[in-house]
Amino acid sequence: MAKKIDGVIEAVRYKNGQISMARVYEKRGATFSDRVIVDRKILLERLQKGQQYITGSREDLLASTFTVGKSVLLVKKNDREFLATHENANNDELEGVPLF
Repeated sequence: MAKKIDGVIEAVRYKNGQISMARVYEKRGATFSDRVIVDRKILLERLQKGQQYITGSREDLLASTFTVGKSVLLVKKNDREFLATHENANNDELEGVPLF
């Protein structure tokens, strides 16, 4: 059985090598929300609580149907935490996610 997805990150904004904010669709019951903007602190807190976020984009005219990308990981190195789509990250890096 697939893991429950709590959110889909559609686009991000970086500042000094860290995500400053992200455009996200959040899981709300059986469906997903409209786009919401969340900052890095909120994303970190949610991943620390064990929530599952993925990268992707909503398909046009298909409501809660998404083109799915990679899972977002909380990578810890040298007492720092990074949001990334791969284990070897040295800064925040979501591969294939467009900027806004």
